[in-house]
Amino acid sequence: MDWAKIRSNGTIGALIVDCIERYAERIVLIQDDRSITYRDLGAQIAKAIGLFKKLGLQPGDPVAQLSGNRPDVVAIIAAAYIYGLRSVTLHATAGIADHVHVLADCGPKLFIGEKYYAERVRNLQAQSPQIPHWYSHDADDSIPSFWHEAALCPTTRLEARTSSEDIIRLAYTGGTTGRAKGVMLSDRTLMTNTLSWLAGIPLPDGVRYLCPAPVSHGAGSLVFSTLARGGCAILLRGFNVETFVDAARKHQPELTWLVPTMIYDLIDKAKDRAGDLASIRALVYSAAPAAPARLREALDMLGPVLIQSYGQTEAPNTVLMLNQNDHVSGDIARLSSAGKPYPGVQVALLDDDGNPVADGQAGEICVRGSLVMSGYWQQPEQTAETLKGDWLHTGDVGYRDADGFYFIVDRKKDMIISGGFNVYPREIEDVLTQHPDVAAAAVYGIPDPKWGEAVTACVRLHAGATVSTTELIALVRQHKGPVHAPKSLAVVEEIPLTPLGKPDKRALRQAHHT
Repeated sequence: MDWAKIRSNGTIGALIVDCIERYAERIVLIQDDRSITYRDLGAQIAKAIGLFKKLGLQPGDPVAQLSGNRPDVVAIIAAAYIYGLRSVTLHATAGIADHVHVLADCGPKLFIGEKYYAERVRNLQAQSPQIPHWYSHDADDSIPSFWHEAALCPTTRLEARTSSEDIIRLAYTGGTTGRAKGVMLSDRTLMTNTLSWLAGIPLPDGVRYLCPAPVSHGAGSLVFSTLARGGCAILLRGFNVETFVDAARKHQPELTWLVPTMIYDLIDKAKDRAGDLASIRALVYSAAPAAPARLREALDMLGPVLIQSYGQTEAPNTVLMLNQNDHVSGDIARLSSAGKPYPGVQVALLDDDGNPVADGQAGEICVRGSLVMSGYWQQPEQTAETLKGDWLHTGDVGYRDADGFYFIVDRKKDMIISGGFNVYPREIEDVLTQHPDVAAAAVYGIPDPKWGEAVTACVRLHAGATVSTTELIALVRQHKGPVHAPKSLAVVEEIPLTPLGKPDKRALRQAHHT
């Protein structure tokens, strides 16, 4: 008896194939005026796999993409999962040096770009001669069209070829503390992520998911949960308040995913159009901490629809959840919480020696379960360090309250040691964003001969606001004391963000020294 074969169908590839057959005539993807049925998506995936075979790609080979949101990207990711390739999706906003590093590190056998990024793709092609096959999603004079060539290939019935421990995605970390690392995500991890969304969010049959965030990264995981409910993903090529609200009015989505900065823009620019967003029943926000004061504004505007989901590349998206009811519990402090663990995820708070800490005490958030990565690509020492003691060490510091809610204090590496005291930037950022004139804040440490590290802040103000830096520093001193009060504070037009939408504190530190 071959138990591996008996148990082999519980994969994300098999789930995609089943959804294509089960919901064949339903619409699965919409972009602009283009609608694609599940049957159409299945045919597109089959063509992609036909070209994979013609090019000699074997299960386990990486395939890289650089593209904005479009149905073709979803088709390639799905085809990779079904055929057993390793999907690698580049952050579209990253610099060329980062892209070159990722391609050199993962060694893709196939690269697919799009016309919008044609110049970047040509530069990458010149610097990455080791990649044998280069294509574009579009008809492009300089690079062959993937879909034109795929249309000429014979196809067969879709059949998932992976097992649960096969690595089918290499997801690269944001690289905020150095070179991006390739995180090996197995079919098991991605299937767990997909099912965790279904366990955590009440998605109706045929759910409509409005997706302005990149499907190539975290927001894309909800696409496959949407498929599992026979739903439809409406893909936007980025976030613009007017475009987002217009799309919500037209398509009446029940579900969307935004990063906190997108929520802030929505609050600031679309309060008079809240009625056009009334269909949304679940607004997932992730990627970076959200200011409680701004969340209160969002709740006032949109109602009890907010869901915070905490995860990281190494344990994607679904570690902790603060659900809709938790957001309107009446406990304002709870808006600072990341919530409670998803079903099947084990979370612990450990000290530097690996011992559990008591409720209310700060410790490193550590995770176990089928959501956890298989390791870092070609980095055994960092894998061993991150997975030491049979836990995934997230690098995030947090505490648990008496009711079992987890609070993220800050990144362990972002903690500032000033005058011998531990200072967590998140606490200061929350105070600054309570001020009605402050739209966003970022706090970081810089070397200082007196303090060791000096607490440093920058803020973005609302349009027309004129609050002084002296007043803001005094506000922090009043709420948190002199140790936390910034030694310097600057007003900026924009706070730089990483490709994942987090404040780029490495860039801020570098700018401070130039």
